[in-house]
Amino acid sequence: MVRREGVGEVQSPPSKLSFLFSSFFPFFLLLLLERLVGKVDFTVRHLSSSVESFPSSWSGFSSGQPCISPSTRQCSAYTASASSETTWTMRATFPEYVVALATIVGSVLFSIFGGVGIACLPLGLIFSFIRRPKAVITRSQYIKEATELGKKARELKKAAEALHQEERSGNKGRKWRKNVKAVQKELLLLEDDMNALEEMYPQGEQAETTWAFTILGYIGKLILGIIGLVVSVAWVAHIVIYLLIDPPLSPFLNEVFVKLDSVWGLLGTAAFAFFCLYLLLAVIAGETMLGLKLVFITIHPMKWGGTLMNSFLFNVGLILLSSISVIQFCATAFAYYAQATAAQEIFGHTLQSLRGIKYLYKYNVFQYAFVGLSLITLVYYALFGWRKRKPTGRFQLSN
Repeated sequence: MVRREGVGEVQSPPSKLSFLFSSFFPFFLLLLLERLVGKVDFTVRHLSSSVESFPSSWSGFSSGQPCISPSTRQCSAYTASASSETTWTMRATFPEYVVALATIVGSVLFSIFGGVGIACLPLGLIFSFIRRPKAVITRSQYIKEATELGKKARELKKAAEALHQEERSGNKGRKWRKNVKAVQKELLLLEDDMNALEEMYPQGEQAETTWAFTILGYIGKLILGIIGLVVSVAWVAHIVIYLLIDPPLSPFLNEVFVKLDSVWGLLGTAAFAFFCLYLLLAVIAGETMLGLKLVFITIHPMKWGGTLMNSFLFNVGLILLSSISVIQFCATAFAYYAQATAAQEIFGHTLQSLRGIKYLYKYNVFQYAFVGLSLITLVYYALFGWRKRKPTGRFQLSN
C-alpha cells in the first residue's frame, strides 16, 4: 500500500497483522511438524523366563556358567527369538524436536567446516611457520615491493570506481556482481601482501624488538600447530575406532578420560572439555578458510581485525548453528564417558531414534563426511599448503 504526501510517495509501514504473521508463522510450522512426525521409535525386546527356586549356594556360578539352570550356559535374554523384538513409540517434546531440527542443519555445516577445520587448524599454523619471512629485507627491496603494491591499489581503485558508475547507471547484472566479488577478493589479498611486507621490513625506533616478537610469534604457531596436530589425529582416530567401526574396537578417548578421572576428579572432565573446545575451534577455522575458497556458496569472509559487522554476524549465526552439532557429536563420540547425562539423553537416544532423521545417524552420514573432508584437506595442504602465494598480475574487470 502506498500513500501520497506532498509530491513524493512514501511507503506505509507494515501492518501489525503481517508483522505478527511473519513472527509466529515459523513457530506454528515447527509446532505442526512436531505434532505430525515428532515421534521417537525405540527398538525394544520382550523377554520372559521360567521361574527357578532361589539357590542356597552361589558357588556354582562363574563366567562360564552365569545362569541358574545347570543345563544352559546362556540366560533367557540371549536365547530370545527374533519375534520378541518390537518398536516402542513415544512422542518427543517440542524443545527436543526443535533442537533435533537445528542439529540437522548444524550437522551439515559441522561436517563441512569441522572436517576442513580439523586438518587446516594445525596444518595452517605449521605451514605458516614454514612460509615465514626468513630475514629482514633491505630498504631498496621494500621500496620496490611497496611501489608494486601501490600500482595494484590504484588499479583496484579504478576498478571500484568503474563498478560504482555501473551501479549508479542501474547496470547491476550478473557480470557486475562477479566483478564486485573479484575486487573484494583482490582487496583482501592486497591487505595480506601489505601486512607481509610490513613484517619483512619493521620500522620505527624498536624495529629489532618488533622483528624478535615476529619470530617468537611464528615459533609459537609451530608449537601450537604440533599440539593441534596431535589432537586432530586423536580426534580422527577416535571417530574411526569408536564410531565408524561396528562394534567399536576400543573406547579410546573415553577410556583415557575415565583413567584421568581416577588420577584427579576433574582431570578427565577438563580433558573432555578441551577436546570439545578444540572441535569448536576447528569449526571456526574451517569456516574462516572456506570464506575465500568456497566457489558455489558465498560466505562472508572473516579476517582478524578486518571483518565487517554484517560478515561477523553472519558467521556468528553459522557458528551458533554448528555449536549444537558440536555438542551432539561430542555426546555421541564420548557416549561411554558421558553416559547417564542430560546431553546423552537428548542427543544420544532421542535424536538418533526420531522419525525421518534417525537414518542419518544410523548410517553415520555426518561422521563419514567429516572424516572424508578432513582427509581431502590433508591432501590439499600436503600438495599446496607449503607453497607461498605468488603475486597476482595486473587486475582487470571481466567483460
